[in-house]
Amino acid sequence: MKTKGDRYERLAARFLQQRGLEILVRNYGCRCGEIDLIARHGQHLVFVEVRSRGNRRFAGAASSVDLRKQRKLIRAALYYLQQNPELAIFPCRFDVIAFEPPQSGAERAPSWIPGAFTN
Repeated sequence: MKTKGDRYERLAARFLQQRGLEILVRNYGCRCGEIDLIARHGQHLVFVEVRSRGNRRFAGAASSVDLRKQRKLIRAALYYLQQNPELAIFPCRFDVIAFEPPQSGAERAPSWIPGAFTN
Protein backbone atom coordinates (compact mmCIF):
# COMPACT_ATOMS: atom_id res chain seq x y z
CA MET A 1 0.00 0.00 0.00
CA LYS A 2 1.34 3.42 -0.94
CA THR A 3 1.36 6.02 1.79
CA LYS A 4 1.58 9.79 1.77
CA GLY A 5 5.19 9.41 2.88
CA ASP A 6 5.96 7.25 -0.18
CA ARG A 7 4.56 9.96 -2.43
CA TYR A 8 6.72 12.66 -0.85
CA GLU A 9 9.80 10.44 -0.99
CA ARG A 10 9.23 9.88 -4.72
CA LEU A 11 8.78 13.63 -5.24
CA ALA A 12 11.93 14.34 -3.22
CA ALA A 13 13.93 11.76 -5.19
CA ARG A 14 12.80 13.31 -8.49
CA PHE A 15 13.54 16.82 -7.16
CA LEU A 16 17.08 15.81 -6.18
CA GLN A 17 17.73 13.92 -9.43
CA GLN A 18 16.78 17.05 -11.37
CA ARG A 19 19.49 18.85 -9.41
CA GLY A 20 22.19 16.33 -10.22
CA LEU A 21 22.04 13.88 -7.33
CA GLU A 22 22.16 10.15 -8.02
CA ILE A 23 19.74 8.23 -5.82
CA LEU A 24 21.46 5.08 -4.54
CA VAL A 25 18.90 3.75 -2.05
CA ARG A 26 15.31 4.50 -1.07
CA ASN A 27 13.93 3.57 2.35
CA TYR A 28 17.06 2.08 3.85
CA GLY A 29 16.15 0.37 7.10
CA CYS A 30 18.30 -1.26 9.75
CA ARG A 31 18.16 -1.95 13.46
CA CYS A 32 19.36 1.62 14.12
CA GLY A 33 16.63 3.37 12.17
CA GLU A 34 15.55 4.34 8.68
CA ILE A 35 16.93 6.71 6.06
CA ASP A 36 14.50 7.95 3.42
CA LEU A 37 17.03 8.51 0.62
CA ILE A 38 20.74 7.90 0.18
CA ALA A 39 22.35 9.69 -2.76
CA ARG A 40 25.62 10.78 -4.32
CA HIS A 41 26.17 14.45 -5.05
CA GLY A 42 29.52 14.91 -6.71
CA GLN A 43 32.03 13.55 -4.23
CA HIS A 44 29.57 13.56 -1.29
CA LEU A 45 27.41 10.79 0.06
CA VAL A 46 24.11 12.37 1.10
CA PHE A 47 21.66 10.98 3.65
CA VAL A 48 18.27 12.62 3.14
CA GLU A 49 15.36 12.91 5.54
CA VAL A 50 12.04 13.74 3.84
CA ARG A 51 9.43 15.51 5.96
CA SER A 52 5.97 16.85 5.24
CA ARG A 53 3.35 18.76 7.13
CA GLY A 54 -0.34 18.77 6.38
CA ASN A 55 -1.30 21.54 8.78
CA ARG A 56 0.26 24.96 9.31
CA ARG A 57 -0.74 25.05 12.99
CA PHE A 58 2.29 22.97 13.89
CA ALA A 59 5.98 23.76 13.48
CA GLY A 60 7.41 23.51 9.98
CA ALA A 61 8.35 20.20 8.43
CA ALA A 62 12.10 20.85 8.59
CA SER A 63 11.98 21.78 12.27
CA SER A 64 10.50 18.36 13.05
CA VAL A 65 13.96 16.84 12.49
CA ASP A 66 14.88 17.32 16.12
CA LEU A 67 18.05 16.25 17.92
CA ARG A 68 16.66 12.79 18.70
CA LYS A 69 15.82 12.20 15.02
CA GLN A 70 19.24 13.52 13.97
CA ARG A 71 20.96 11.03 16.27
CA LYS A 72 18.90 8.15 14.84
CA LEU A 73 19.80 9.22 11.30
CA ILE A 74 23.49 9.43 12.17
CA ARG A 75 23.44 5.95 13.74
CA ALA A 76 21.65 4.50 10.71
CA ALA A 77 24.14 6.23 8.38
CA LEU A 78 27.10 4.81 10.33
CA TYR A 79 25.57 1.35 10.11
CA TYR A 80 25.03 1.81 6.35
CA LEU A 81 28.69 2.79 5.95
CA GLN A 82 29.79 -0.29 7.92
CA GLN A 83 27.75 -2.45 5.54
CA ASN A 84 29.09 -0.58 2.49
CA PRO A 85 32.74 0.20 3.31
CA GLU A 86 33.51 1.16 -0.31
CA LEU A 87 31.36 4.27 0.24
CA ALA A 88 33.04 5.24 3.52
CA ILE A 89 35.72 7.12 1.58
CA PHE A 90 33.24 9.84 0.61
CA PRO A 91 32.54 12.84 2.83
CA CYS A 92 28.98 12.61 4.15
CA ARG A 93 26.28 15.17 4.74
CA PHE A 94 22.73 15.13 6.02
CA ASP A 95 20.09 16.97 4.01
CA VAL A 96 16.43 17.60 4.71
CA ILE A 97 13.72 17.93 2.07
CA ALA A 98 10.67 19.61 3.59
CA PHE A 99 7.19 19.75 2.09
CA GLU A 100 5.01 22.39 3.71
CA PRO A 101 1.23 22.52 3.28
CA PRO A 102 0.14 24.66 0.33
CA GLN A 103 -1.32 28.07 1.13
CA SER A 104 -3.60 27.88 -1.87
CA GLY A 105 -4.62 24.89 -3.97
CA ALA A 106 -1.28 24.61 -5.79
CA GLU A 107 1.44 22.38 -4.36
CA ARG A 108 4.70 24.16 -3.62
CA ALA A 109 8.20 23.03 -4.45
CA PRO A 110 9.94 21.46 -1.47
CA SER A 111 12.54 23.24 0.62
CA TRP A 112 15.96 21.62 0.27
CA ILE A 113 18.33 22.13 3.18
CA PRO A 114 21.77 20.74 2.25
CA GLY A 115 23.92 20.07 5.30
CA ALA A 116 20.93 20.53 7.61
CA PHE A 117 22.94 19.16 10.52
CA THR A 118 26.35 17.65 11.14
CA ASN A 119 27.50 14.58 13.01
